[in-house]
Amino acid sequence: MLRSLPRSLLRSLLPLIAGVALAAPAHAGDVAGEWVREDGKGKVKFARCGDAICGFVSGVSDAKAPVKIGDRVFWDMKPSGDNAWQGVAFNPEDGRQYTGKMTLDGATLTTAGCVFGGWICKSFTWTRTP
Repeated sequence: MLRSLPRSLLRSLLPLIAGVALAAPAHAGDVAGEWVREDGKGKVKFARCGDAICGFVSGVSDAKAPVKIGDRVFWDMKPSGDNAWQGVAFNPEDGRQYTGKMTLDGATLTTAGCVFGGWICKSFTWTRTP
């Protein structure tokens, strides 16, 4: 199809095509799989759900915890930079939803639930399980 276009048109479209390619969102690393929280109190399994990432509780160390296996605690997590996502985080301890953020650094995932436009956040560190 491009061969049938006049060269002058192709030359004029090239900057537009390059601009669109450069403006594409950054691709984040792969968080799919199971992660254990730094304090060992829980495990979350992250997987694709539509065009985003979701996280579901896959393990709990305290049977009396307010969270149950299968509960969704992260959703609508979409790439927001290199190895970073933003969406919704749910804290079963207080029953509230927060702005959720995740960053991946090798085998370490940091998640945060934030309020006031991201000014105040509580973070947890997770390690990928084998």
